[in-house]
This record gives sequence, structure tokens and C-alpha cells, in this order.
Amino acid sequence: MSEQQSGDARSAARPEFHPRKNGAYQSVSEELSAWMRTGWADTERRDLDPCEQAPYAAKRRAVLSARFPGERLIIPSGRLKTRSNDTEYPFRAACDYVYLTGDTSEGGVLVLEPRAGHGHEALAYLTPRSSRSNGEFWLSGHGELWSGRRDSLEEAAQLLSVHTRDVRELSDWLRQAPRIPTRVVRGHDAGVEAVLAELREDAETAAQADAQLAVTLHDQRLIKDEWEIGQLREAVAATVRGFHDVVRALPEAVATSERYVEGTFFRRARVDGNDVGYGTIAAAGPNATTLHWQRNDGPIRPGELLLLDAGVETSTLYTADVTRTLPISGRFTADQRRVYELVYAAQEAGIAAVAPGNPVRAYHEASQRVLAEGLVEWGLLEGPVERVLELGLQRRYTLHGTGHMLGLDVHDCAEARTDNYRDGYLAAGMALTVEPGLYFQPDDLTVPEELRGIGVRIEDDVVVTPEGNIVLSADLPRTADDVERWMAELLP
Repeated sequence: MSEQQSGDARSAARPEFHPRKNGAYQSVSEELSAWMRTGWADTERRDLDPCEQAPYAAKRRAVLSARFPGERLIIPSGRLKTRSNDTEYPFRAACDYVYLTGDTSEGGVLVLEPRAGHGHEALAYLTPRSSRSNGEFWLSGHGELWSGRRDSLEEAAQLLSVHTRDVRELSDWLRQAPRIPTRVVRGHDAGVEAVLAELREDAETAAQADAQLAVTLHDQRLIKDEWEIGQLREAVAATVRGFHDVVRALPEAVATSERYVEGTFFRRARVDGNDVGYGTIAAAGPNATTLHWQRNDGPIRPGELLLLDAGVETSTLYTADVTRTLPISGRFTADQRRVYELVYAAQEAGIAAVAPGNPVRAYHEASQRVLAEGLVEWGLLEGPVERVLELGLQRRYTLHGTGHMLGLDVHDCAEARTDNYRDGYLAAGMALTVEPGLYFQPDDLTVPEELRGIGVRIEDDVVVTPEGNIVLSADLPRTADDVERWMAELLP
């Protein structure tokens, strides 16, 4: 046969490998397929102890169960989201799912199925380990050879102290299960929601029921248990270490940009936790007057201020949220110090107002009053102070609120009822931030030239106690003098 014919024959004799999404292949030889099914050790882990969060998650499920007797409750973990083409964003499990299970894996679904008598049975529908017998271990782009080992269903049952099932069976189970009132936490698993849309007749009623479930969960999450507060302590401790890292790295940051600050803190977050809890704000100079500056591509210049708003998220997904405004050269100028000390006084007033029984709004109002008084005294606003506060005139220079709840989300419990949150009262076990700030825009002609471009925010994480409060981030210096002493110890 000809050389061309010989080449064609060889091509026909061997299978073609066609790359597909995530690097898996469409076809393989029978010999390779058979070989890949053999020679694997048994790696099943047995007699595992439940994870630390398991008993707390069980108590949380019991509280939720009592709110919805006789109803099926479905709380998904979420799915991977495409970043571009065949790459995905790093997965982070939905907070409500983590809160009720302690599990952080992708694709899980918690089902609370009502028992005949009372209460609910917790069923965790999870992705099992990849089978070595049918090729999914190595042929599927999401098989364990590609994405790493998962817990088996048996392992997960021991770790989470719940019954586990294969999540691939969930859709069929829902279709065959008795028709009873069902609620789902929306926005995390389109597949689950699509199945429920088939089964629930009144879409409007279903939407209202689902919204009530979300609100109830966020109301419940407002009060942290002792384990959660411990996780917040860990997150804050790692965050404090990250701020130390940044101060030590300031000389290198001066030679590069805000990105060096962001990267320095991110390294700490990945070493001591899961990730950053939110996009780091590393705002130097006039960038500090942009409230949510996250481009982090500006210069770090001696003589200016660096506003660093950052938090480490633990491996259990609880996050800190701390801000310090630092003089890049190690010492405040007179104008910088004047602004800083007014913000510090406002924060002190806010923290003092954090106590059980006080309105949630009290610490914001206390901080705003101090800021308004200072701005009137400086001549930037025309008094009296009561007029300024009534009209909100101080907001030109301090637009944002003075804090928010903190926990699994950096802005935790956002869907809680207004009566329980913004218009509610503080209670022991709540965790929140206190973060007043002043921001004088570079082009604001109502401000003296020497203050333009100065932005200062000080933020700490606070837990309400029966007696008052505890500042979790108290180990990080706050007063202007303490900040300067701290930086002098760390800067070369």
C-alpha cells in the first residue's frame, strides 16, 4: 500500500483523543479503560469523628424545624460558576447550607424531610466519590483525578452526623416523594429550582413561601452560638496577622503599587484560612476617598495614608472585617491626625453604644453625632448639630452606615426582617462591625485644600455580650499614637 494509505490505516487502528471541557476525553482504547479500572488501593476512611460544627448544626436545624412543622425544606450548597470558557470561579458554599450542615462541598443539597410524628429528618444529598469502574474517576472533567478526592457518602455521614444520599438521585426522589408544602432557598441551584417549578402549582405562593424561609434563616443567624464566635475570633486573629504583614511590606509596596498590599494580605488569608472574606480595599492617597475602592492599582506614596479594609475568611467560612488607616511613612501629618482622631472619637462613641437592649441604630447615631459635631466645629458645616443631623448634611463627607452584622457573610443576615435588624434591638450573641469614616474628595471645594484627598476609616469587629460588648480586634492598635508606635516597631 502507499505511504498515504499506510498512514490512514494507522490512524484508523488507534482511537482518537478529543479534548473536551476541563481536559477530559471523549474516547479511549478498551485496553486503557480496562487498565484504569484496576490496581487502586482502598482509601475509605472509617470510624471518623463528627466535625466540630456537627452538634451545633444539629441544634440550628432543630430550631428551623420547629418553625416549619410538616413542611419539606430544601437548602442547596450551590454549583460551580463559569469564569470564562472552561474555567470556573473557586467554589464557595452558600452560607445557609454551611450554617445548617457544616459542609462546604459543591453541589450538596440539604433536605429537611418532615417526620410522621414531629420534627424533621436531615438528609444531605451529596456528590459521591468517583467510580473507578465506569471511568468517571478519570474521564469526567469533574472526576476526582481532575478535581481531587471527595468524601464518600459514608464518610460524610460520619463527619456531618446526618444521613447522606447521592445527589444525582434527588430530582427523581422529589418527583416521586409525597406532595407536601415545600420551601427552597433560592439562587443557588437552578436544577433543584426547575424540578420544584414542575411540582408546585402556584408560582406566586411558592415564591412567597421561599422568601419566608430565607428571612427566617437570616433572623436565626443573627444570634451567634459559642462555636461561631470562636470562628470569628480565629478570623480576626488571622486578620490582625495580615495587617502586621502589610506594615512590614510597606517599603516594597512603595516601590510597586496597592496590588502589593492586596497580595500581601491575600497570602495571609490563604495560609491561615480559606480566602479573603470579601474583595480587599487597599486604597492609598486620594483613592481612600472612594468608599469601595477595589481596583487596587494606584501608587503607594510616602507622606500619604493607606486605608486597608480587609478580612480573613476561616476554612469554615466565617469572616473578619477590619479597617485601619495607616500613615505610609509611619507618622501622621498634623492634618491627617486631625481627621483620624475625629473618626476615632466617633468610633469610640459607637462602640460604647453597643450593648444588649440598645437599638441597632444606636451605635450609628452615636458615631454620626460625633462626626457632625466635629465638622461643625471645623466650620465645614453650619450648625446647630441637631439641624445637621436632621438634614443628614454630614453625609457629604461620611456617606455609608457605621456598621453591619458579621458572620458567614461579611454583610451578614441581609435578608433578616427589618424589625429584627435595622429597626430592632441588640442582643447578646450578635456580631457586628463599627466603622465610621470621613472622606474628603480631592475635588471638593467645600473642604480646605489641605484636607482634600484624605480618607479615614477605622473598623473593628464587636460581639454583644450580656454585660456590654467585646472588641474582637482589640489587639490591632487604634489610637493615632498607638498606630505610630506599632508601625515604628515593624517598619525597617
